[in-house]
Amino acid sequence: MERDEFIDALKREGYAEIVTVTRDANGALDAHVHPFEAKALILHGELTIRIGATDHAYRAGDVFHLQANESHSESYGAEGVQYLVGRK
Repeated sequence: MERDEFIDALKREGYAEIVTVTRDANGALDAHVHPFEAKALILHGELTIRIGATDHAYRAGDVFHLQANESHSESYGAEGVQYLVGRK
């Protein structure tokens, strides 16, 4: 999916806040939650999200979705990651 197409889709789905997030290479965040629902498009690099005992790897062009208050951890690939995320 292209960036502009993704932004249009987010707006149609009610995501009022849209931001770009950049994370450093080989970084990680321990288990945490967000008080908002998030839907994101990977722009560059790689992100692995762990929910429970399951890892999900995302690369450029992939989209991930997290519900509000969904516990997850994150790790970033050798190039780090940059993604466009809508929050509601």
